[in-house]
Amino acid sequence: MSSALKTLQLLSHFSATSPEIGLSALCRLAKRDKATTHRHLQALEEVGFVEQNPLTRQYRLGPALLQLAQTREMTVPRKEIALPILKRLADQTGETTHASILSGTTVFALASCESTQHSTRVVIDLDRFPLHATASGLSTLAFGPDELMAVAAKNLKAFTDHTINSVESLEEMVQSVREAGFGRTIRSFEHEVSSLAAPVFDETGNLAGAVSVACVATRFSPDLERNCQEHLITASRDLTRGWGGTTPQRIEAIWAATLSKSHELETKS
Repeated sequence: MSSALKTLQLLSHFSATSPEIGLSALCRLAKRDKATTHRHLQALEEVGFVEQNPLTRQYRLGPALLQLAQTREMTVPRKEIALPILKRLADQTGETTHASILSGTTVFALASCESTQHSTRVVIDLDRFPLHATASGLSTLAFGPDELMAVAAKNLKAFTDHTINSVESLEEMVQSVREAGFGRTIRSFEHEVSSLAAPVFDETGNLAGAVSVACVATRFSPDLERNCQEHLITASRDLTRGWGGTTPQRIEAIWAATLSKSHELETKS
């Protein structure tokens, strides 16, 4: 691994829940010695990627990243395009909606929208979505690059007693997502949350991220699931189109089959 890559990797440890990190803590997180970590931080500080809080002397993300983020959104407006689609999806489902993007092997949160239809609602406060424990992550595993499975298999962290805890179970779940066209989790990341997600594609024809509905678990019923699936399809198509892509025909066929089965079961019941 190059020195430049090791330096830049330090940035990945900062998040909304860990906005400031001291040198010793960064050494533990990065599993590097203090001299090397300090040298890398100095390099990041020189270009404005990190700065030290003058009061705490801890490190935080620097102002140069804000300029880069603004440039990114101006030239590749992922969030701007996603927000109205998420608002409409939240109104249609009555639940919290969110979009995520895949970068390398990480699924990052992009934007979210809470419905006002219920006083109890899911709050999305994640920076990254675990591949094995969230609907967005499972959708990414099912329709993203093959190498993601190896990454997920190395970190099967248990968040609840419903979290996937073996490679075999993960492989079975990912296959079911491929067959249904939707990532689906029931209380696997948080006990109070059940989620559905659909894949989103970009101009390359490859998976770009996911659009999801996070439901309060006690409200998650077959009727709500079907409603979410129908509106997720439209949201995924619109996001894909907005991000310059076209929904693959194989995905459209999977969705059609899933909704057809759902309506058949409803008719027979």
